[in-house]
Amino acid sequence: MKIMNPDPAPVFFEKCAQHGLKITPQRKVIYQEVMKAKDHPTADAVYKRTRKILSNISFDTVYRTLLSFTEIGIINLVEGYGEQKRFEPDPAPHHHFRCIKCHTIFDFENDSYDHIPVPDEVRKYGNVTNKRVVLEGICSKCSKSK
Repeated sequence: MKIMNPDPAPVFFEKCAQHGLKITPQRKVIYQEVMKAKDHPTADAVYKRTRKILSNISFDTVYRTLLSFTEIGIINLVEGYGEQKRFEPDPAPHHHFRCIKCHTIFDFENDSYDHIPVPDEVRKYGNVTNKRVVLEGICSKCSKSK
């Protein structure tokens, strides 16, 4: 069972301070919107959600802020798989199932995937700091809508 930090704000403030990133109203709202997300949002989705609160915020500000957040480790980047980049609010170790039809990404946990041994041939490239398994297929919703 995944235990989420009930108040992720201390992590936000701490990481921003560690990396000299000023706390601005825009950054706070962007962070809050990403943390509320359950859908691995794109920058465009975060932008649209953020504009409901800060109507004058630009897409560029949202996008650059999301990239800054990934650089300092308060959110993760989920590869776009040939699509737009997606952002992950959950820092806890977990894996993804991606529907190749609707492109929805589902989180799942699996202890055996967490402990997959890193092959020696991969170690020659560097130190592995994170393991994330991505399974692809057709989700149950898309399977039913055939």
